[in-house]
Amino acid sequence: MTEFEILNASVEDEPALCDMFLEHITANTEYISHGEIQMGVGEGDFVEGKLVARPSSNARHFWMKYIHGNITSPEDSGVFKAVGPDGDILGFCVVEIQEDGADPYGMLCDLLVKGDCRSKGVGSALLKTGLEWFAQKGISDIYLESGLNNHSAHEYFIHKGFVKVSEIYKLA
Repeated sequence: MTEFEILNASVEDEPALCDMFLEHITANTEYISHGEIQMGVGEGDFVEGKLVARPSSNARHFWMKYIHGNITSPEDSGVFKAVGPDGDILGFCVVEIQEDGADPYGMLCDLLVKGDCRSKGVGSALLKTGLEWFAQKGISDIYLESGLNNHSAHEYFIHKGFVKVSEIYKLA
């Protein structure tokens, strides 16, 4: 991959972003974290004490509601897309400012790059754009959450300077 551009996503992009997201979590259920389960996009069963996650039957509905809310609330959230020379969306990043702490903090909600575009700088460019968006908003305390077994993402984020600060538990 030699060229791509990072742009703000628009309402017109919502179906394509949703398709990309649902295709990914269907093929890579380790992406599903408590965030997807809490918002209705994912669900899971406990098998031998371990969560086995999958997209929910209403995943499209709930994810479209989520992405629409983020795209139409530019003061509190940003949705960025990486676009290739042919206009295809190669990946996207969703960032939000959360106000439920002592001070506002940033949440990197999603960072997803199509499989054949990985290790080509797309994710790094999207992450950089998200972090710059936070900086412009005066936010320096930034978190993310990731699926329990999404080890490649964990390694990526550690490499980018994130550190593990907690674990999430769910009553079975």
